[in-house]
Amino acid sequence: MILTFPALLLHHAATRPNGAAMREKQYGIWQTLTWRDLRTLVAHLACGLHAQGLQRGEHVVVIGANRPRLYASMLAVQSLGGVPVPLYQDAAGAECVFPIHNADVRICIVEDQEQVDKLLDIRSQCPQLTHIYFDDERGLRKYDEAGLLSLDTLVQQGQQLAQQEPDLFEREANAAQPGDVAAMFFTSGTTGNPKGVVHTHSSLLDRAKVGAEFDKLTADEDVLAYLPPAWIGQNIFSYAQWLVCGYTVNCPESSATVQIDLKEIGPTYYFAPPRVFEGLLTSVMIRMEDAGRLKRWWFGAAMDVAKRVGPALMDGSSVGLVDRIKYALGNLTMYGALRNSLGLSRVRVAYTAGEAIGPDLFTFYRSIGVNLKQLYGSTETAVFVCLQPDHEARADTVGVPCAGVEIKVADNGEILVKSPGLLKSYYKNPAATADVLTADGWYRTSDAGFIDSHGHLKIIDRVKDVGRIKGGANDGAMFAPKYVENKLKFFPFIKEAVAFGDGRDQVCAMVNIDFAAVGNWAERRNLAYGGYADLAAKSEVIQLILECVEKVNADLATDALLAGSQISRFLVLHKELDADDGELTRTNKVRRGFIGEKYAPLVDALYGGLKQQFLETQVKFEDGRVGKVSATLQIADARVFPAVKAAA
Repeated sequence: MILTFPALLLHHAATRPNGAAMREKQYGIWQTLTWRDLRTLVAHLACGLHAQGLQRGEHVVVIGANRPRLYASMLAVQSLGGVPVPLYQDAAGAECVFPIHNADVRICIVEDQEQVDKLLDIRSQCPQLTHIYFDDERGLRKYDEAGLLSLDTLVQQGQQLAQQEPDLFEREANAAQPGDVAAMFFTSGTTGNPKGVVHTHSSLLDRAKVGAEFDKLTADEDVLAYLPPAWIGQNIFSYAQWLVCGYTVNCPESSATVQIDLKEIGPTYYFAPPRVFEGLLTSVMIRMEDAGRLKRWWFGAAMDVAKRVGPALMDGSSVGLVDRIKYALGNLTMYGALRNSLGLSRVRVAYTAGEAIGPDLFTFYRSIGVNLKQLYGSTETAVFVCLQPDHEARADTVGVPCAGVEIKVADNGEILVKSPGLLKSYYKNPAATADVLTADGWYRTSDAGFIDSHGHLKIIDRVKDVGRIKGGANDGAMFAPKYVENKLKFFPFIKEAVAFGDGRDQVCAMVNIDFAAVGNWAERRNLAYGGYADLAAKSEVIQLILECVEKVNADLATDALLAGSQISRFLVLHKELDADDGELTRTNKVRRGFIGEKYAPLVDALYGGLKQQFLETQVKFEDGRVGKVSATLQIADARVFPAVKAAA
């Protein structure tokens, strides 16, 4: 197998030059870039960077959404032996300072004016940043900054050098070796500064190949690239596997048009975190609630059949003739139209990862004929550790170890992994590298879990977050906050949750409502509200969330291990948790410790038995302004249930 990114590009350009490599929607029209066109673009960009003195091993930051010329820029950097470092496009400028310093970056390639402004604002803090190249020139024509140039200029410089040295590009591209560093991804940094995860061509492409073979991916797949390229999940699905398989990657016009573009493209291979699948289902349920009585009745009846029959059909199990006929009728009149409305009518394989997905949500998609599965992995493992086979997709596990992977469980319940996809190291951080890689080559995942009787991996929580209740009726009981939070988030009305309880006598939680879902719920009940904070404070909404919390408690009561993690008290936050306010990482993971400190008065009120608590909170707006929001939050008590003893 070809195990470098530039070599794969050359292979596709030589064997299928007229095949579609990428599509980009511009002004409502899909534009196609062939493999021949892509090779030419990459060659000119590489020659231009060579003229600027890019050295082997040098890091180049890339910031922006999924754009063909940014993908080509990453390939150009790799062709010269450089290391692309994608950063999140929605990160504040201050968040880019550490990666730029840490990786000694002098060249940045960015998408547009927003990213240019961000880098110019921090340039005084990063004097080594000498070159900034931009793709989209709108708004930038009158900028006069040293080293600020368009990618068009870089391409023109590269064309001139390529004419002088025609073999320069291929000579440099063919010099790459599988063991060379291919990319660096910065972790989300839930505690302290992010760490640069170093991956080689071999580690990334080996895992991409294993994933492709597992699901029998071919060059005929269509993929929609809409998640941040800085997230390794997007990078593997739309970059590494793209080059391994040679399929077509489609780039949406903008974040606002993703749903429209999804329907137009009809991807065959689709990847999204649970929150995206939740959002799609929420939009469907909102539309159905606004539909006529007959349509609502038929939807309910058809979905009852789908939930009973659909998963069995997806798993290849036997289904009676009558049920098959009923399902076929439902598919003709409801499920097919529903898949088409969601943009998933052509999906052959769909994956979700990053967080646990609710069993009802998981079952819904499989019920209507979407082959939704789960996988397990991380930035450090190049994503693919466990995958679910087509007929073994279950909501409560993350699949079986894929080819080349070994898994064992440490005495403390931590999952340990051996894989060809493991990181080479954390950049300039040998201490952190030693913390996660054992002397005999095992990677410490920091996740607690176990292998079930079917050989599937089951994740409980982060090892460091698994705690114990101290005092009260559940003294000594296990507390798994992420497990509890995910159960709350299974409800469409709850967007985010933060649970506390380690070392305390009971579990308490803070909840973010889903503004769209709860707003629609309120409107159908003629409940007026004046914005997020007003809606979140409504007594009717608090009662709605209370019902969700008590359903979670009833479910937890049946779990012998986690019955003590039932939620005793909760409140609905007056603002959405936000990465710009430091409450979430850029991959939307809760920074529980930070939230506990920031909202200490609320935590104290929850555990102090108070019924309400006033709080004023500083927030950062999208335009960079800082303001404050204040509210008196109501605190509610929830019923907890006796643990249900397992049958003998």
